[in-house]
Amino acid sequence: MPASHAVHQFADRLSLDAGVEPYRAERWTPAAADRRVLHLEDVSAIPFLTEIVGVEEYQHRARVRAAERDLYATVTPPDPDYETYCRQRLQLGEVRWLAVDAGDTPLAIARGCTADDTFDQLVGAARAAHGLTIHPYMSTEEVWTLARRVGGAAGVPVSVLGPPPPVTWIANDKALFAELVELVLGPGWMPEAQAATNADRCAETLLALAARHARVGLKRTRCASGTGNLVFDSAQLLARTPSATGVAVREFLDRTNWAAPEPVLVVAWEQAVASPSTQWWIPTPADGPPRLDGIYEQILEGEERLFVGSRPSTLPVPVNRTLAASSGQVAGALQALGYVGRCSFDHLVLGEPRGEFTVRFTECNGRWGGTSTPMHLVDRVVAGPRPRYRAQDFVHERLLSVAFGELLERVGAAAVDARTQTGRYIFYNVGPLAGCGKLDVIALGATQAEAEQAMLADLPRLLGL
Repeated sequence: MPASHAVHQFADRLSLDAGVEPYRAERWTPAAADRRVLHLEDVSAIPFLTEIVGVEEYQHRARVRAAERDLYATVTPPDPDYETYCRQRLQLGEVRWLAVDAGDTPLAIARGCTADDTFDQLVGAARAAHGLTIHPYMSTEEVWTLARRVGGAAGVPVSVLGPPPPVTWIANDKALFAELVELVLGPGWMPEAQAATNADRCAETLLALAARHARVGLKRTRCASGTGNLVFDSAQLLARTPSATGVAVREFLDRTNWAAPEPVLVVAWEQAVASPSTQWWIPTPADGPPRLDGIYEQILEGEERLFVGSRPSTLPVPVNRTLAASSGQVAGALQALGYVGRCSFDHLVLGEPRGEFTVRFTECNGRWGGTSTPMHLVDRVVAGPRPRYRAQDFVHERLLSVAFGELLERVGAAAVDARTQTGRYIFYNVGPLAGCGKLDVIALGATQAEAEQAMLADLPRLLGL
């Protein structure tokens, strides 16, 4: 069966045409390209992020996407020194910040924007500009509700630069995405996996997979950055009693607040030599095909492969070509389903990258993320071809409560200045400095080795750590 026909059947099975119809009026079109933009970093739809200390400060990542005259909204105020840094040193333009009172749900920025004062400001801004585009971190139901309400109150068109929510969840639900990949590319492009809808079935499937693979795991379908994963050594698992495996599964499901009948993926946890990602921009079909913006190596930690950072791919050309070609087909399928905006795919490379290798997909990030945000920021700040760099969060207890202005003084001329195109370091997401001594850093280099040296050795020295 041709892939396009299979994708059409997939959409029919999900009743996708009927599902996206309520969002038609707010869907982004090329006609909205010149409108003023509201940037929102609403991560409320992703489980477990509330457990991250200072996660509400991550909303300020929206600032690095905002351009001249744009707006962004957060529950905490911007650091004045950081705003000056963005406007002057990084040349990111003069933007307008909106304060949001999200009550006891501080991550729900889109909902918070419907509160009286913030909502009135948005309506006024939309009316004055004769329209508005909302560009969210992730295109969820509450973002579209906000667009509908602002447009109705202002009497002007308000669109969402993102997919309608039913399409958002095709991309972000690991089970649906795995199905789409195999429809488009055929079998073998995903690790062996089965979906289970109860604890007993999870345990049975784990044991069956453990007989064929060295490691196996459980994956919640809508979590991010490895937070909903649990990995088992197969030899240890098979040495347990079946009842002990059942207990471990139930503890995982309880800890992750699982509720039936949501499927849980039981997967072969394959040993990879690299964990790259492909970064895509998916326009409307009228604007052309999906655009590959970069291939990156992810920096992951621990058995659960928690995301720490990224760097441009140093993998051999044949591997990069395979990643680009296969992910391009999947990006095209998402576009055909109605996906618009930022999107990335996580992969595994198995075998020998300079010889016989296999590429797998593991999941899709239908949103902005920890790789696309610094990639986009580098492209905005650095003139000419994209340089080699390493981007990651940087945490140190001796940075706790250090003001960003003081940190910038310590780095001195090594901080990038877009006006002179000098310096090695770009900083963003600086809000968590006060609470946990953490910020995000991009270290540039003429070579990847220089970028690694700048991040891992030179930056701690400059900061006096």
